[in-house]
Amino acid sequence: MAAQVRPPVPPFTKETAIQKVRAAEDAWNNRDPTKVPMAYTPDTKWRNRSEIFQGREKVREFLERKWSKELEYRLIKEYWAHGDDRIAVRFAYEYNTADGQWFRAYGNENWEFDENGLMKTRHASINDLPIEESERLYHWPQGRRPDDHPSLSELGL
Repeated sequence: MAAQVRPPVPPFTKETAIQKVRAAEDAWNNRDPTKVPMAYTPDTKWRNRSEIFQGREKVREFLERKWSKELEYRLIKEYWAHGDDRIAVRFAYEYNTADGQWFRAYGNENWEFDENGLMKTRHASINDLPIEESERLYHWPQGRRPDDHPSLSELGL
């Protein structure tokens, strides 16, 4: 079986790293826990907040739990830095819980990729800030963020 390739692949330029970041943002905003894990190696290693796990199946289970609790999820990722096979990202997303409380979660991710462009390591540090619904900044319909929507930097986040 041929190896799965997920362009762009390392070594990254600034342009291809930015493309990789936007592709990840788009995938997460579509909130499909069966498709998102396909961007990761079968044995991908994750640290997400206090959870540490390995493998695509664990990623799928994690995303199912996440998106069943984090309702109205909308995410913006922004390129921070890169190396040949690594990308650093900052992000913020908004969601509400079943009881109607809104949050904006801020975080940083460190990604490492294999030669086929699949993410083999993901370290995420995230903080949640309760916000009022009137403080929300992400109002696009669920799914991909429109190209003309402001970035994190443009929003002052």
